[in-house]
Amino acid sequence: MDANFFLISEIVKITKGQLVSTREDDVQIRELLIDSRQQKESENCLFIALKTAKNNGHKYIEYLYQLGFRHFLVEEIPSTMQQAKDTDFIIVPNTLKALQTIAMRHREEFNIPVLAITGSNGKTIVKEWIAMLLETEQNIVKSPKSYNSQIGVPLSVWQMNGLHTLAIFEAGISQPEEMENLEKIIHPTMGIFTNIGSAHDEYFLNETQKIAEKLKLFTEVDLLIYCADHYEIRDKILHIDTLKQTPSFTWSMESNVEADIKVLDIVRNSNSTRVNIEVRGAERMEMEIPFTDKASIENVMQCITFLIANKYSLAWIAKRLSVLHAIEMRMEMKEGLNHCYIINDFYNSDYNSLEIALDFLAHQHQNAKRRLILSDMLQSGRSEDELYMDIANLLEKKKIDSLIGIGQAMIRQADKFKIEASFYSSTEDFLSQIDCDAFQRETILLKGARIFEFEKISVFLQKRTHDTVMEINMNALSHNLNFFKSQIKPDTRIMVMGKAFSYGSGSYEIANFLQFNQCDYITVAYTDEGILLRKNGITIPIMVMNPDEQGLEKMLHYNLEPEIYSFTLLNYLRKSIVAKKSADDVTYIHLKIDTGMHRLGFMEDEIDLLIDEIRKSPFCKIRSIFTHLATADEPSMDTYTLAQLALFDKISRKIQDAISYPILRHALNTAGILRFPQYQFDMVRLGIGLYGVGVTAEMQPHLENVSTLKTIISQVRYLPTGEAIGYGRSYICKSPMKIGVIPIGYADGLSRALSNGVGEVMVNGKRVPIIGNICMDMCMIDLSTVNANEKDEVILFGKEMPITEMAQKLHTIPYEILTGISPRVKRIYFQE
Repeated sequence: MDANFFLISEIVKITKGQLVSTREDDVQIRELLIDSRQQKESENCLFIALKTAKNNGHKYIEYLYQLGFRHFLVEEIPSTMQQAKDTDFIIVPNTLKALQTIAMRHREEFNIPVLAITGSNGKTIVKEWIAMLLETEQNIVKSPKSYNSQIGVPLSVWQMNGLHTLAIFEAGISQPEEMENLEKIIHPTMGIFTNIGSAHDEYFLNETQKIAEKLKLFTEVDLLIYCADHYEIRDKILHIDTLKQTPSFTWSMESNVEADIKVLDIVRNSNSTRVNIEVRGAERMEMEIPFTDKASIENVMQCITFLIANKYSLAWIAKRLSVLHAIEMRMEMKEGLNHCYIINDFYNSDYNSLEIALDFLAHQHQNAKRRLILSDMLQSGRSEDELYMDIANLLEKKKIDSLIGIGQAMIRQADKFKIEASFYSSTEDFLSQIDCDAFQRETILLKGARIFEFEKISVFLQKRTHDTVMEINMNALSHNLNFFKSQIKPDTRIMVMGKAFSYGSGSYEIANFLQFNQCDYITVAYTDEGILLRKNGITIPIMVMNPDEQGLEKMLHYNLEPEIYSFTLLNYLRKSIVAKKSADDVTYIHLKIDTGMHRLGFMEDEIDLLIDEIRKSPFCKIRSIFTHLATADEPSMDTYTLAQLALFDKISRKIQDAISYPILRHALNTAGILRFPQYQFDMVRLGIGLYGVGVTAEMQPHLENVSTLKTIISQVRYLPTGEAIGYGRSYICKSPMKIGVIPIGYADGLSRALSNGVGEVMVNGKRVPIIGNICMDMCMIDLSTVNANEKDEVILFGKEMPITEMAQKLHTIPYEILTGISPRVKRIYFQE
């Protein structure tokens, strides 16, 4: 058995599965796939159809088969695939356990040091920093990003191959009895316990139980590292039978705590911290840590302790600390010059993170052309020729159109790349020679080692706007979408409201996310919105809620599906079909039924005539029938809502019975999805809930904040008693004040009604009031009680400043605030 692949027959034995095959050959499996949206080489890839609370991978097998995938690990063969040719199906009782078993067996092939890291915070940082410190000494395999879950850990371990000399994997749990699985998969030889905090407290009886569960990761390690100042962790380690005899190596900042490494002194400077450490009462060394915050100092000390425990000299460690830098935990996308999009992922550069970033790039359809700007990949532990040949093959596989390579190694390996490419010796060389007009309507991924300072390229390419931005958290968006998917039946479709610039969050950026996540429909308000989505690569069905007579022909041209709510509009559509001379093409329409909202739609007494008119229109085919609920979020009016739903059921059934083909039905909005699950019909319509705003008190705890409106302090001023602030002298200083001017005003969507203490913002973790009247482009805030300086960040709404609070102060709803944020406020999309 080769450590770099398993044969299908071997996987059958490992998983104790049943093989149902229509193939003659025994294929090598080199890649594992759990997400149908990722791009993998299909020939030697095994798709594992995972069942989770929020999704079911078996739904995507037929889609993957059409893409060329032929090897599947399943719990059952889908009915549509029973007769599929040239396939391998391995049937197991539980595909997640099978994935873990495969990774466990793969791990057995290697006899190298394996470090496992767990704790409440700092796992990813400590992992990345240890890898940075040892990149010149070891060929390291590590968890990509923060792959530390029941699914992420086996995928991380699967990366191990015969070239690696050290493995570093992080492990996280959210509830009891999960860590035993991860221990068996990782089977670590060394461990680091970072700390304990409040994350996932709701799933554990108490902190003691949570510590005990996490410590199950280290039951067979040869060395355990932790901070002895965390007395709860120390006490549990000393009293668990399986850990009592485990060799440990500890560190402490407390004078009265025994530890192998003592931090004798800490001196913080403006950009760094000097620590004086002593090892086992003997050797001492002063080291400079390139951070000043408490969390970073603690994480660096975990790294230092690990290195000392593994016999690296204090002098070598002190020298290596200078290579540490902050880890950017997110991939960021923003609008660039000349209709480009820029994806920033340039704080680390290794092959695995490059593949993840390229997957993200591949699913951006705003522009047809995809370009990669890539620096030399430093200290990979592999031969240069082999590494860059693999990178070149990866770029071809991911269908990258163009490459800009920066660095001497990229220049030396230029002949490996068969795509359009140009090369520069340094970032400065690139910036001095390139013309920004060379980049037009493309999506550009920046991926480089920190030493190449790709942030300069990002600044060069990004669209110039002011310092006020709205950040859109794509992870939170995904969480919210999956939450609502978990609330509907597996066969219920989902339509997402993308109107009004997707509630202020962005147009094709959000639509692209919805397409990537295989939503069934997007709804926009007007034809122009739909056309914009089509021009930016959105191919999934789009319903237009307010089609106009003049735009119907364009709608047909761009394959948009109109909502039909009146006979007048139906007649206009018929004329447009004739004018377009597309009678051979079917035009799909969506019938709006008025059951009590009394805004748009056909009334009950119009249904017989509507059926007759539809029968006279063979080229108009009904895709769906729907209604709009007026009071789904108000429990006191449930009788009215139920009456609406009953009437809709009656009317829609009548139409369905009169038409010979299947028609979708949908009535539930965001509130209705949770409150009236028995009326899901064939599809539901998700709106504001996707963007993290719960329309009921019960819903909000399940959602994550998506949008954060932030700016910076432009100027700090000091005013004496009696001075007036802003237009109209509406605010007078009652005492000497420190004020800040921030570049956001009512032209950006900040309501003037928040003036003079009504509204608040957050500066450095503290709420402060808006003072004076809000101006068109700026406003003033009271900084008298907070330590703040120019360029400090200011949050107007976000996770710690809920938009619902702002809405209450304005006597409005979050919809109005989100949709009122001006397009001149730059949207930045990021993914953790």
